Amino acid sequence: MLVKAVFSDIDQTLFSHKTKTVPVSAINAVSDMQKKGIKFFLCSGRNEYLIRKSGAYDFVKPDGIVSMNGAQAIVNHESIFLHPIPSDVVDALVKFAKRLKFGLTLIEEKEGHINMIDERVISAHEKYGTRFPQPRTFPDHYDRVIYQAIAYCDDFDESLFLPHLKKCKTARWDEYAVYIMPKDCDKARGAKATMNHYGWDMQDCLCIGDDANDIEMVSQAKFGVAMGNACQRLKKVADFVTSDIDDDGFAKAMYHYGLIDEIRYE
Repeated sequence: MLVKAVFSDIDQTLFSHKTKTVPVSAINAVSDMQKKGIKFFLCSGRNEYLIRKSGAYDFVKPDGIVSMNGAQAIVNHESIFLHPIPSDVVDALVKFAKRLKFGLTLIEEKEGHINMIDERVISAHEKYGTRFPQPRTFPDHYDRVIYQAIAYCDDFDESLFLPHLKKCKTARWDEYAVYIMPKDCDKARGAKATMNHYGWDMQDCLCIGDDANDIEMVSQAKFGVAMGNACQRLKKVADFVTSDIDDDGFAKAMYHYGLIDEIRYE
């Protein structure tokens, strides 16, 4: 068998924002791979709760999840890996959000909270069809465990606070929204933890995505695939660039690598 597992990003890789669904060819591809014994995992910047609420979960039944950009890995509904943001970094983020007046979502294992809602928050979530939490006031010292944050700001504001967060890195997913995560955390780390759980490594898997937060897992997998609609940075590190999501790009990639015997459109 070429690979033992496939890790797939959700938005614009498996789930189309244009049609608000998973292409039939992709649904069939996932099912056909699983029948062959290939494990299938969803990977996202969202936490587990939001992944399960995402449209993709209505169409495929993954063997596990890599959530919060690799800060958590879940197999058989149990967390096998968790990697939080240091508490001093969370406190610093809260202070910068107050000073620079930008929205900030702090994401826990099962839920998330936001400090304010403005046009940037609304714009970012409307594009992806996702909901944002009810706003609440953040204390200067946030005593809950946080695995990921989202700052709703532009590149300029990011340049003001990021140099002060030595333990973190960012991955922008919208003009006005950027993920903040531990510097040593990404989807590849969550994928590695998942593969290690089975006694496998990254040379036993295929990873597919469309955006900058997929770069690490795509570049470290045995087979790294970028969607045709992917950003140029991801395409540069991918082994193969498939077609766009709405041109059956996911299924075509699985067929290209021999993980399915045919592309089934119905």
